[in-house]
Amino acid sequence: MIDSMNAAIDRRMILRMSALAGLGALMPKLAFALDRPELIPHVRAVVEKWVGPGKFPGMVASIGLPGQEPEFVVRGSEGFTDADPVTADSLFRIYSMTKPVTAMAAMQLIAQGRLGLDQPVADVLPRYAHMIVQDNYDGSITQLHKAPRPITMRHLVTHTSGLGYTIVQKGPIAKLMRDKGLVPGQITRINAPGLDWGKPVQGLEQFADRLAEVPLVADPGTAWHYSMGLDLMGRVIEVVTGKPFDEYLHETIFAPAGMTSTWFRVPASQAHRLTTNYAAVGGVLAPIDEGATSIYLDKPAFPFGGAGLASTPRDYDRFLRMLAQKGEIGGVRVLAESAVTMGTSNLLPAGVTVAADIGGFGAGGRVGQGAEAGIYGWGGAAGTVAMVDMIHGLRSQLFVQFMPPESLPLLPEFQTALKADVVALLAKH
Repeated sequence: MIDSMNAAIDRRMILRMSALAGLGALMPKLAFALDRPELIPHVRAVVEKWVGPGKFPGMVASIGLPGQEPEFVVRGSEGFTDADPVTADSLFRIYSMTKPVTAMAAMQLIAQGRLGLDQPVADVLPRYAHMIVQDNYDGSITQLHKAPRPITMRHLVTHTSGLGYTIVQKGPIAKLMRDKGLVPGQITRINAPGLDWGKPVQGLEQFADRLAEVPLVADPGTAWHYSMGLDLMGRVIEVVTGKPFDEYLHETIFAPAGMTSTWFRVPASQAHRLTTNYAAVGGVLAPIDEGATSIYLDKPAFPFGGAGLASTPRDYDRFLRMLAQKGEIGGVRVLAESAVTMGTSNLLPAGVTVAADIGGFGAGGRVGQGAEAGIYGWGGAAGTVAMVDMIHGLRSQLFVQFMPPESLPLLPEFQTALKADVVALLAKH
């Protein structure tokens, strides 16, 4: 099962966000229409279709108007054996939706002049001064060449650093990464084939030091490859700020944004709000991480800046709303406007090789181009997905828990339904 869960993760994320970002061309007139009683009936129908016996135990979708609280569509319970109703305040593993949070923290440091977008990472982490690169992607780890240019902060936040990803790479370099404990995430306590990503190294400093010893899979600044760049950015942030990465995020983003339920470690007192995560095998959902005994109740090996957060639909909507409002929410400035504008724009290096359907890429998330201009967002490995329209101030999300998310057609159906709801709203006006 691990091969099916890990294969083509970067491509999967591109396709999911590309489909959702296609709504951007439909949204210019939506703001005036979104004050009607039933905003997203098609989305509601999809949620109701997919929640129930033999399907999903529970699900939350939302849409948010400019400057207003979101409308949530909520159905079901937090697990098949957990009778607690799922709510907008239930906790979900958001995995790679952590990446935009980490990347926006980096954008804030850049806006403050404490980092530079094109500053070499080696200025902060000297071990990255002399990197070597595989001659062939996922090929030999002995046929190598010197990196022709340094890895920069821009490269880290846009997945163009040449750093690999333990859950993406194949062959000897994947084994080398696992042997070094370069495991940037956690799934379950179950020790079974297909569910074990490996034992992670303890501490961000040791993670960063060991990652520097692994060959890059591509020359920096030449190609988009899903990577551990945002995990490494966590170490950059704590060196620059002098604060533990998780504490820095809490003090500078979560607390001022009013995100009271977003953690790398879920407090034991909040375990009752944690949903169950499932593996989808042959169309059947098997529990792999139940809320009451979740691995997310343990202290993680380190705060995974690329995939470590648990959050709620309400909390993550506040993050999206803060971005839509150029860094402000509830009268509090969380991020500099320049940080948000920069982070939600296309930051890909000039001439980089990237799949045509990705369009652009900003700080940890896909950025729409052309008719999709203004769309920024990303998804997570357990089925969550979120986006914000930076031009029109709208945002949307889906929260569910199953891996791998392409194993069932839920997400494409959600994307189609959301588009239909937008089209219907526009047709009335």
